[in-house]
Amino acid sequence: MQRIQKNYSSIDSIRGQLLNHHLKTGNSQESELSFQDIFRSTKEQAVDGLKFSKHANERLATRNINLSAEQMERLENGTTKAREKGIRESLVMVDNLAFIVNVKNNTVITAVGDTADSIFTNIDGAVIS
Repeated sequence: MQRIQKNYSSIDSIRGQLLNHHLKTGNSQESELSFQDIFRSTKEQAVDGLKFSKHANERLATRNINLSAEQMERLENGTTKAREKGIRESLVMVDNLAFIVNVKNNTVITAVGDTADSIFTNIDGAVIS
């Protein structure tokens, strides 16, 4: 019987790695980081940057939807607001564009350019941005 060994990093080793990274990049203000600081930093990195699913990218292309930088920022802000309210699947409206976003995965599922007579199902919240 072969024994499988699992390797888990301790919080101290992760703190050391993060501290070394901060020292190399000049981002460290203190020599000690708390667990809460590390957790917050990791959580912020995890939610950074909205992704588009393959389906959403196809819908953007076939529907000739081009997002400006300002619209993209509003879409990201709408997703953040949905996350803060505990929404899991959100409709995020930006101008006349509608996006279904899986908030937990930070992923746009689909996009609609003409929202007249549109029906959106399987959402638990909406944000108009």
